[in-house]
Amino acid sequence: MTDALVSGLLAGYGIAMPVGAMSVLIVTLASRVSFRHAMAAAMGVATADGLYALAAVLGGAGLARLIQPASRPLQVLAAGVLACIALKGLVSAVRTHHREITRPSLEATPQSLRRTYSGLVGLTLLNPVTIVYFGALVVGHRGGSPSPASGLLFVVAAFVASASWQAMLATSGALLRRTLTGSRSRLVTALAGNSVILGLAAHLVW
Repeated sequence: MTDALVSGLLAGYGIAMPVGAMSVLIVTLASRVSFRHAMAAAMGVATADGLYALAAVLGGAGLARLIQPASRPLQVLAAGVLACIALKGLVSAVRTHHREITRPSLEATPQSLRRTYSGLVGLTLLNPVTIVYFGALVVGHRGGSPSPASGLLFVVAAFVASASWQAMLATSGALLRRTLTGSRSRLVTALAGNSVILGLAAHLVW
């Protein structure tokens, strides 16, 4: 059981820690929109990682092989969604700066937070590399046939690890938000963050 716990934690951090579009998006949401939105996004990403870990435990190598042929179309679709998010963020940042809104009202309604959460779940699920990653780990661990208890512990540990890392990113973005005392600095941050997301979207296609 301890082995499953450690394996799950390492797997969760291993898939969450590399800097990617989701990481940048969470930090940008925290620094430009609100901490609550960023946490909703963070939990959305962690939920998708947990679902993929569960799918890998249940399906193992067979599921990974099944989804791998669709990896390229899903990557292109994910890149398109990320590009739209980035472009919308760039336009919004410029408009906000031009209107000289230094402290807009950003209180999120429960519905908008749900949309943020569900949107990030869906966007993260478009990355088929995650299921291949977890599938390979499960198959390599005791021949790919974990007991139900150890399999569940692996999934929970992977979710907790991913959630803690994404929450740290949201907190970092919120701290960055406190240092942005002027309209121009917020504009620069928004342009930088969304430009990075746009670049990562292009990298996915390339």
